[in-house]
Amino acid sequence: MDTLSDSQTRKSLKDCVRHFTPAWFAAVMGTGSISILFHNFPYASESRIMVVFTYIFFFLNLALFIIFNALTAARYILFPDIWSIMLRHPTQSLYLGTYPMGAATLISVAVGLIYEGGFGGRAFLYTLWALWWLDVALSLLCTFAIVHIMKTRHEHVLQRMTAVWLLPVVTLIVASSTGGVLAAPLAKYSASHSLLTYTASAVIVFMGVGLAFMILTAYLLRLILHGVPSGPGVLSVFMPLGPMGQAGYSLLLIGQGLQSALPLKYGGSTILRQEHAGEIISVLSICVAMALWSLATMWFIYAILAVLESTREVRLPFKQAFWGLIFPNGVYANLTIQLYRELDSPFFRVWGSIYSAGTLVLWAWVFVRTLTLVHNGAIFESPCLEDFDMGHAEGKRKSAQMPRCASMSVTTTLAYSGATACTQ
Repeated sequence: MDTLSDSQTRKSLKDCVRHFTPAWFAAVMGTGSISILFHNFPYASESRIMVVFTYIFFFLNLALFIIFNALTAARYILFPDIWSIMLRHPTQSLYLGTYPMGAATLISVAVGLIYEGGFGGRAFLYTLWALWWLDVALSLLCTFAIVHIMKTRHEHVLQRMTAVWLLPVVTLIVASSTGGVLAAPLAKYSASHSLLTYTASAVIVFMGVGLAFMILTAYLLRLILHGVPSGPGVLSVFMPLGPMGQAGYSLLLIGQGLQSALPLKYGGSTILRQEHAGEIISVLSICVAMALWSLATMWFIYAILAVLESTREVRLPFKQAFWGLIFPNGVYANLTIQLYRELDSPFFRVWGSIYSAGTLVLWAWVFVRTLTLVHNGAIFESPCLEDFDMGHAEGKRKSAQMPRCASMSVTTTLAYSGATACTQ
């Protein structure tokens, strides 16, 4: 009986492709954050086992990125109408931001693991730099275009707001951190290219943080007025850790880099030519990163309380949304580890290690649960298509129940306006 039931509910490959949403790139983001954690882990970071695990997660993430790109291309080639339906959906369209963020994690690890490991040299580094600029362009497009669509094409209600609203703007923050990773090795070949990368990263991280704070203010108001989201939507309460953690990490990288790049030996800027300009910027970046870590910790506590409240009586069904837990927690752990490196604090070292281990366990659980649901396609769900299909089916049902005369043309109906009532 179970086998029969499974065969009846199993989705075909075509249905799985049709329901393959942009939200799946959150799995690329999450897996990428795990590979970064292995690379930056504060204990035995130079050991062979850590390097091996970093390679494993990097190539697993690269494989997922390639497969997801192929499925995404197939989706919009086979079903071109889905693109406009998805853009008009007030939630699914926001997940477009996961694409450049997932790609950015691959670039970051490629710099730290492959280039610094001696592969490729200058040509490979500049290829990654070009890919980063493409990622920045996509991030800017997501931020400005999607937020504009939210204002002009979507209908939003505060009561239904979730932290998913952050996704389009966090793209800038993630791209900025990747720029901070790239700029340091670029300085070996071109000081001007390195400084340009640091400057662009600083500009976009402040854009992203500014927009994130505005959205989080509205989100806190929504939580106070209407309570925590119900069902799997409650998992979005962890998303505020993402912009706080990643922005803090990005600022630390920018501060470190500018400390080495400044003071400038050329140009007419009195500020950038000051002897201690780099040191001042570095100290300020640490202070701001510490403030962002504190805010991320605050949101972490609120998130735990929200999940405990929501699951007190009802168990959450496993959905694709669980992948949204990995990246925010991963970047929070990464910021904690980076603060340890800057401050040489045992607390940040221990807490960052514990949190990293917990995030790894969470990733493993979500990954295994996902595999158990992929084989029959049960995990492939597209809310925008479900709404469309339900509306289409409802329209067919009403059309079937419509009186015969209702299908006549206006002219014919007027001509027979004096006739007897239509029969069913």
